Amino acid sequence: MSQSSSITQIFLLIAGSLCLLLGALGLFLPVLPTTPFWLLTAWCYTKASPKLYQRMMKVPIFGNCIRNYRLYHAISIQNKIISISTLWITILLSIYLVNKLWITILLLIVATGVTCHLLLFKTLKK
Repeated sequence: MSQSSSITQIFLLIAGSLCLLLGALGLFLPVLPTTPFWLLTAWCYTKASPKLYQRMMKVPIFGNCIRNYRLYHAISIQNKIISISTLWITILLSIYLVNKLWITILLLIVATGVTCHLLLFKTLKK
């Protein structure tokens, strides 16, 4: 293995791990997306470490989501419901806690955009 490919592999492992962490944070932070970061993680791990990719795919919360997207370009109805519900609950809670008009408008725009984005994905059929 050349030094250049070794550096690339290390970079991809770090980038993939960072994306995995950001995706996990996206489960709890309403404005931070989850799925795009998990897809980036899968891509980085595929290129840098097939072993890490396989481990990631065995974790149900990551693996099922990524597998459904890669194979079918679709999201399960359960994931759509959970994602949209969690999004709106946290956005509305944030609006209540912050209570500033410009932040309220911004959060409502973001929540509406993310909701539309999720609804535009095909729904996975069993």
